[in-house]
Amino acid sequence: MRNTRRILLTAIAAVGALTSVAACGGGSDSSASGSGKAGGTYNFWDPYPQFDASSAWGKLVTKCGTDAGVKVKRTSMDTTDLGNKALLAAQQGNAPDVMLVDNPVVSTLVEAGILNKTSDLGLDTSSIQKNILGAGVIDNASYGVPIGANTLALYYNKKILTAAHVDPASVKDWASLTAALKKVKSAGKKGITFSAINTEEGSFQFLPWFWGAGGDLTKLDSDKGVAALSLWKQWVDGGYAPKDVLQNTQTTSWQEFATGDYAFSENGTWQLGNADKADFPYGVLNIPGENGGSAPVPTGGEFVTVPVQKDTSRYDVSKKIVTCLTNSTNLLTTDTTLTYVAPTAQVQAQQVKQKPELKPWVGAVAAARGRTSGGLGTKYPTISQPLWTAVQNTLSGGKSPQAALDAAQTAASKG
Repeated sequence: MRNTRRILLTAIAAVGALTSVAACGGGSDSSASGSGKAGGTYNFWDPYPQFDASSAWGKLVTKCGTDAGVKVKRTSMDTTDLGNKALLAAQQGNAPDVMLVDNPVVSTLVEAGILNKTSDLGLDTSSIQKNILGAGVIDNASYGVPIGANTLALYYNKKILTAAHVDPASVKDWASLTAALKKVKSAGKKGITFSAINTEEGSFQFLPWFWGAGGDLTKLDSDKGVAALSLWKQWVDGGYAPKDVLQNTQTTSWQEFATGDYAFSENGTWQLGNADKADFPYGVLNIPGENGGSAPVPTGGEFVTVPVQKDTSRYDVSKKIVTCLTNSTNLLTTDTTLTYVAPTAQVQAQQVKQKPELKPWVGAVAAARGRTSGGLGTKYPTISQPLWTAVQNTLSGGKSPQAALDAAQTAASKG
């Protein structure tokens, strides 16, 4: 599957659906051009079309170019467009000088021979948390510097839990969470909302429960995977979660929680701003593992990368731009703007000092995993699609958890 351009494009499109994971939507810009020629112009691509040149992010990109003695031409587009255009531009020999890409796309671009190793560029990644950096590590080599990370946790409505006599601190594993949902339902309120849609968002939201049971993405049909899918089925069948989780995106799932009718919502760091606007007090819990502790959650977020250039003399300036974008001072500003958790402990501490409600998110990121980590790389999309299909088949009542995951494993093995 890895040796044809068509399949690589398909893989990029599949992981490109993760745009919503990072809450970075927006339209695309078709004016993307190739590498800057002589004259001090360097091309920079990012997936943040929601931030224009007057934004803090836009101004930072310009400043980093100025500090490096060049002009930066910034082009923004959504994640899927960026991945596809990056692949085509590299094949045509006109890739941008610096590019910010969604972390699951890194392995696909590396497979295509598009990205430079950070070690070859002399970029220092020693202060980056290893699990965050891991999404951009292929064959023990790093191919980018993470700008920050976002992930999933459980938001809860304090008013509903108080009325149902549920202490949030009592939610430590699946049994205690299910018991809390039962109390909430008995009190006349709704339990938990999440996204189980048949896209990458569905897999992204299922992974904490799958990994929290000890599941392995290369063995979808194990007893551990079945346990996680059975949990979700139990919630839907028991009325603890709505049947519309099958159609819910992370955005529509959040909108349900924002009505004030639900006790819990599985959602991401990027909803903190919306949570602050809610008409009810809220809190945040790490997603529990089956038998306790914090479940591993998937990392979202982007990596700053340097694509391969014919003119290798350009790398010195590109390195300066990357270093500027990812130094501690600028990471704090950027991650505050994006509502991301910084990839270094130093900046995380500064974030929590400024905004104490980020503390559980720092803990969640510390337990997070890259979806393409562990050597999965470009295999991940061929696993994720059968996984979200299994979730759909089970929650709709079409197949038992075991039968659905058996079919998923068979499909993934052919990928």
